[in-house]
Amino acid sequence: MARDTNFYYAFLVLPAEKRRAIVAVWDFCRAVDDAADEATDHVRAGDVELARWRAELAACFDGASPATPQGQQLQPWIRRFHLPRSAFGALIEGVEMDLAARRYATFEDLYQYCIRVASAIGLICVEIFGCEDPASKAYAIDLGVALQLTNILRDVPGDLARGRVYIPQADFASCECTEEDLVRESQRTGSGVQSPAVRRLLAFQAERAREYYARAAAILPARDRRRLVAARIMGAIYHAILDRIEAEDYDVFARVIRIPRPRRALIAARAWITTMVGGR
Repeated sequence: MARDTNFYYAFLVLPAEKRRAIVAVWDFCRAVDDAADEATDHVRAGDVELARWRAELAACFDGASPATPQGQQLQPWIRRFHLPRSAFGALIEGVEMDLAARRYATFEDLYQYCIRVASAIGLICVEIFGCEDPASKAYAIDLGVALQLTNILRDVPGDLARGRVYIPQADFASCECTEEDLVRESQRTGSGVQSPAVRRLLAFQAERAREYYARAAAILPARDRRRLVAARIMGAIYHAILDRIEAEDYDVFARVIRIPRPRRALIAARAWITTMVGGR
């Protein structure tokens, strides 16, 4: 896992065995996700790739010999940590949505996508973390949605370039904004969001993401707080991305908004300390 990913600093706090398991899960999930991204204009090719990954997942869980390096690295950890097959299957279903669904009518529709591509990975991670409280799964679901909503907000122009719009169509209507408004913002020069309608739309997305961060924090189980330290670090880094987007007045068009490495390391350290001393 590269140092420049937002997950790197979260997983550093894990014991070596759990870190290796997480990296194997990450590499497998990343490869599945790439199958859709690399086939943006070739739905049939993407379907073929996802069928290959479904077969690879079956090999991993059924005791056969995986054909890919990602499957080979993942397989030993499945039994060791009782990883849920259903969560991997949900991820593939979510990636499949990227091949067919380029728009989402309502947040309820988008929520299902977020559950599959983000929360499902969280449900895998809580098994590796060794969580004991059932509430940890609810925490992973809400945190996964929050992270994915932050990604969607940050990546609006890049997704537009791929022909994808994850912001629900109902939100466009309620904010009196159009996709054409987004396109104009992505094509302009200079900094600062020019359209009040676009600003309203993006602010609404940010507020929804904040709601899910708050929901996750509210149900964080005390018994598993330390076991979830990596997830809390991840959440803190992504929350900082959301803060920065808001500080930039929602201008996600001029550049990709990131948190510098030193800042990420500091956020990770603070989250670790807060968790270890029992803070929320």
